[in-house]
Amino acid sequence: MTKQFDSVWLREPRQPKASGLRLDHIIGAAVEILDAEGLESLSMRKIGAKLDAGATSLYWYVANKDELLECVLDEFWGMVEVPESDETSWRAVLTAFAYNFRDTLRAHTWAASLIGQLPSMGPNALRLTDRLRRAYIRAGFRGVDTYLASGTVMSYVLGVVTPEIAWAKTYGTVDINRDVIVQMMEQVTGDYPEMMADYRKETPIDPGAARAMAFDFGLLCLLDGLEHRLPGGSGERPEG
Repeated sequence: MTKQFDSVWLREPRQPKASGLRLDHIIGAAVEILDAEGLESLSMRKIGAKLDAGATSLYWYVANKDELLECVLDEFWGMVEVPESDETSWRAVLTAFAYNFRDTLRAHTWAASLIGQLPSMGPNALRLTDRLRRAYIRAGFRGVDTYLASGTVMSYVLGVVTPEIAWAKTYGTVDINRDVIVQMMEQVTGDYPEMMADYRKETPIDPGAARAMAFDFGLLCLLDGLEHRLPGGSGERPEG
């Protein structure tokens, strides 16, 4: 059966009760638990205990856990910094967004599981979306291409970071010992000596540097491709 679309952002927010407990307190506590223990460990009971409040008191602000997670996801979008598009070149805006989005995802890995699962309709998400929209329009994108371009950059960052998060969840760290990987590959690449030689020669020894190089290379290629699709390939909309 198809799930009916609903969102915490589609109803009027509740005013704080006299107890002093506020929605931002609940969101803050949820983020702390998520950062420390992960998405699977989050519960209304734990949040209530952290705030020294009964779990039922949380339901004054949110109807259920999904509504709380929507609020938490919007808090995440508020952490992703994006320069003002009217003051910076479109490529600089998107580069800053991509790197800040990447860093924020890596710092709050639980968000990767919520993006796409829950609607992003809160004030922080809308503010970020509009700032990016203006950057794409300033570049020269029009109509649906504006949102297709934005989705492409968003998907690129998610596509790079999500495997890192999965690896870290399984092995406890994103760092991979290159020597160990080389030894493992040597056992299975007997039919591909040239590929193995390339790997030994070309891949950086430091895994962090390798990830940074790969992210930068992919982002530059992506932005070059988007610029190529603009009228005249100039990247900036002509004045007037």
